Parts: sequence; C-alpha cells; structure tokens
Amino acid sequence: MLLVIDVGNTNTVIGVYEASSLNGPEEVRQRLADTGLTHHFRIATVEERTADEQALLMVQLLGMKGLDHLNSISGVVISSTVPSATQSLREMAERWFATTPLVIGPGVRSGMPILYDNPKEVGADRIADAVAGRDLYGLPLVVVDFGTATTFDAVSAKGEYLGGAICPGVEISMNALVALRKVELAPPRGVIGRSTVESMQSGALYGFGAQTDGMVKAFRAELGAEVKVIATGGLANVIAPFCEQLDAVEPWLTLHGLRLLYERNILAR
Repeated sequence: MLLVIDVGNTNTVIGVYEASSLNGPEEVRQRLADTGLTHHFRIATVEERTADEQALLMVQLLGMKGLDHLNSISGVVISSTVPSATQSLREMAERWFATTPLVIGPGVRSGMPILYDNPKEVGADRIADAVAGRDLYGLPLVVVDFGTATTFDAVSAKGEYLGGAICPGVEISMNALVALRKVELAPPRGVIGRSTVESMQSGALYGFGAQTDGMVKAFRAELGAEVKVIATGGLANVIAPFCEQLDAVEPWLTLHGLRLLYERNILAR
C-alpha cells in the first residue's frame, strides 16, 4: 500500500491507497480520486512533532484500521508547506517505515511545465492539485483549494501550470473576528443575517462563495476557453453550495495528485 501525506499549515490529511490502484497501464485504470483509497485521516498539523512522535501517531492511526506499518506500507509520498514537518516525516519514513519517501518539490517529475517566474515558489500541494485535476477533468482547468488559504490555480489548454491567486482562507478570516464572536460555519436562514451569529455566517458562506465566483469568472475571461473548475480542500463541501461557478467538488484531489506523482517518479523507474 501507498501512504500519502499532505501537510498543510492547519491540518494534515493522510491517505492509504491499495497497490492494485497503482499498478498497470494508466489507460486501463479507472481514474477517480478515491479509487483504491482504503483509509483516510485528518489531524492537526503540529510543527514541533519529532520523527518519533510522527511515527507513534501514524502507527496508531494505521493500527486502528488493522494495518501493520512495516508489512502493509510499501511506499510513502509527502507534500508539505511546513518545513519542520517535512523533515520529521522524512525521518519517520526512513526510520520507522524502512522506506525513502518521495517528497514533492523541485526536481520531481510532474509532466507539467511550470510557468511561474520562479517555479520553486509553487507549493507542492498546488502542483499535486493541478496534476490530479488534469488527470480527472482534462484541460484547461482551474482548481480552487479551500484550505488555510484559498488558492486558485490555472492550467492552460496545453497542460502548462500558469499560476493563480492566493486569498486569506475562510478560517483565517473567521479567526480575525474571534474578538467579536466565535461561530459555527452553518448556513444562516438567509443572506441577510438577523443576529450577529447569522451575519457572520452569511459573510463567511455567501461572502466566500461570491469571492470564488468572481475570481473564477476573471480566470475564465483570461484563459479564454471552456474551463473546468474543480474545488477541493477541507472546506470545499462547506463553501461549494454557495458557489455558482464550480463544476465539481473533489475532496481527495490532492491525495490523488500525490499518488500520480509517486507513479511517475517511483513506479515508472
């Protein structure tokens, strides 16, 4: 099995893909993000965790599903925006899983030209999203990732990663209002809130929905083609009902992208 780990600034998403979803010609395999995804976990990202602490947590999570980390896991792929977590997870994989992990970064083959002024600045998760979106939905493409930040990534009809936009995420914005009141991200009765709580809920859900639609319309105009727009990230299912410009929601898009990158860099050798 393949262990895929996507470390964000707030949460870390972990998935386990069975080997049968990795092997064989790509053209004969079913291309769904969750094909072969047997288990998944979401935990808080803690920068200070050591390699041993990472291993303890990972072994416990896998053990809850009846998996033995040494006999079940044959490969590890890591995407991370937190350098200290990247290092501890790399050490964890080598010491406790007896494997050298694939860490997504400069030098990893993505099969996608990166047209950013400095390609090294593009987050590994954004590349994974773009690779997975192209695989599942074709080109051209826009991926909206609702994470700690809300990112918009554009892929051209030629399969080039063009760049995108980065906005403060829903949780960042809501945390800025914590002095006013902390609220659940639940739909209010209507866009016109009748209380402070409902007003904040309206601002978050309808507001970020409108922001997403506005940004996507601008991206469509600049790309100048029929564009597929895919949403992913921890809050995608929360915000998507308030958007009109999304074609699909793929909760496991980033994990699928990591699986594809592992195939192209490790299994293709």
